[in-house]
Amino acid sequence: MTVTLTPIKAVRKPSPLSLASPRRKMSAILANLGLVVVGVCFVLPLTWVLLAAFDTRATYQTQIPRSPSLENFTAILTPELTFIPLLNSLVISLGTAALTVTAALLAAYPLSRYQSRFNKPFMYTVLFGTSLPITAIMVPVYSLFVQLNLLDSVPGTVLFMAASSLPIAIYMTKNFMDSVPISLEEAAWMDGASAMRALQSIIIPLMRPGIAVVAIFVFFQAWGNFFVPFILLLSPSKQPASISIYTFFGQYGSIAYGQLAAYSLIYAVPVMALYVLVSRGIGGSFALAGAVKG
Repeated sequence: MTVTLTPIKAVRKPSPLSLASPRRKMSAILANLGLVVVGVCFVLPLTWVLLAAFDTRATYQTQIPRSPSLENFTAILTPELTFIPLLNSLVISLGTAALTVTAALLAAYPLSRYQSRFNKPFMYTVLFGTSLPITAIMVPVYSLFVQLNLLDSVPGTVLFMAASSLPIAIYMTKNFMDSVPISLEEAAWMDGASAMRALQSIIIPLMRPGIAVVAIFVFFQAWGNFFVPFILLLSPSKQPASISIYTFFGQYGSIAYGQLAAYSLIYAVPVMALYVLVSRGIGGSFALAGAVKG
């Protein structure tokens, strides 16, 4: 008896979409076009600032200066207009960031490490606090500052700005703190460390990148805040640089475009320098690899 074996044809799996397919090419082209549009939206205002800063006859139009000069920088580099306001901005922003990060760490620790039926309601309240517009509460805040004799006070302004930044800081800090394994603290507790000691020696060193993110976020908010210092600080010698920019807008719609652009460049330098220093010094990830043995 002869048995005939019929060869089985191999079933070919559908090949994935190749890199050279028309659909992939069209997707890449559309993605690149979208990035170009977004980049142009950011580059055009920056181009105007760079060109207008060196143009004594700058207008609202983007144009190459006919005779570039440093007269705009010479006109604004005065103690009353630039140096004192920038120093005030640094004091207010650094004080706000330091107070906010410290309070956020102390508030986020029990929310992250201890289970309670009040955790969710508290977090919902925190999220509600992040959605409140600052303009909606400035009238009662102004009345409170007048009653407490804190009006035109830099420490009082720092306290209020730290309190207004605290909800989002608590929410962000808790999410970063949840990434630190609790088993590390349990080992420290077994060695006799207290909760605050574990927070100081274990959690904070491991979540330094997260703390840096929160600190930079709060610092940027305080640095660019115009409304709160404008309402609570009355003396020109105490006002930050965000209010000094207002002096370049004269009466009857006249604007010193060149000096405004030059001041904007100087105003952005401390923020960029802080970002570069922090990003190089801290790094971008949590150092948890190998901390826990599985």
